[in-house]
Amino acid sequence: MGEAIINTAIAALRKDPGKRGELADEDFYGRKVEILKQVEGGFSYIKTQYGYCGYTERQNLITEEKKIRAWEEAFKKLVVVPFADILDIPSVRGGNIITLCKGALLTVLSAADSQGYVKVGLSNGETGYTKEGFLKEYKADYSMEKEEELRYDIIQTAYSYMGCQYRWGGKSPLGVDCSGLTFMAYQMNGITIYRDASIIEGYPVKPIQREQKKPGDLLFFGGHVAIYLGEEKYIHSTARNGSDGVAINSLDPQNLLYREDLAKRLKEVGSIFYR
Repeated sequence: MGEAIINTAIAALRKDPGKRGELADEDFYGRKVEILKQVEGGFSYIKTQYGYCGYTERQNLITEEKKIRAWEEAFKKLVVVPFADILDIPSVRGGNIITLCKGALLTVLSAADSQGYVKVGLSNGETGYTKEGFLKEYKADYSMEKEEELRYDIIQTAYSYMGCQYRWGGKSPLGVDCSGLTFMAYQMNGITIYRDASIIEGYPVKPIQREQKKPGDLLFFGGHVAIYLGEEKYIHSTARNGSDGVAINSLDPQNLLYREDLAKRLKEVGSIFYR
């Protein structure tokens, strides 16, 4: 039916149309989506750029062709802090236009002032101000030339979600599920992997031998996924009582962080680094 741009901080994608439908996924401000159909109750059935589908409130979307084309052509930057206020003036006393979260896209319209504020453009045509340090270059692709650096960046991005609660279908600092964490750790570094906890054709993750695993590769446990850290440790988002969110565990039975239930369920290892 057409394209749209997300115009809310976090657009919930639900399995059924309704504000209390099961959360399937989340996508963020400034991201482009495809509208597949309109349904009653003010909902649209949309498809994200990474192929995930769900129902979101129609009010979350910009559908005006002129604004979509202008946004596509603009040079964008990525929000890399958990939350970033967009203010109406470049001051801590400014009014808050919107609070965006990690993974959102903005355009930058000025150099930073003496206080570190830059003027930014919003997808609806409004402008505001936020700190330059909250943003970094938006990468829509990646290079294998610096493999070790890329592996390191993936892990550091995953670490930045430590302390987040587990949220089924979540991908934001308010709460992430297992594949939400792995997806964001990769997407924030320009790599689009499959949103769920499995390896499928059409995405860059390929199965490798367990003994080939290196930091930054993915561990698949059958319905669960984690990022390998090295030394048999991994980071993941878990709903297990006592962890309840992003945590570090181990495959090593001698380690205090060992989780026998997951170690026994490890099905395969995946990597983008082996061709």
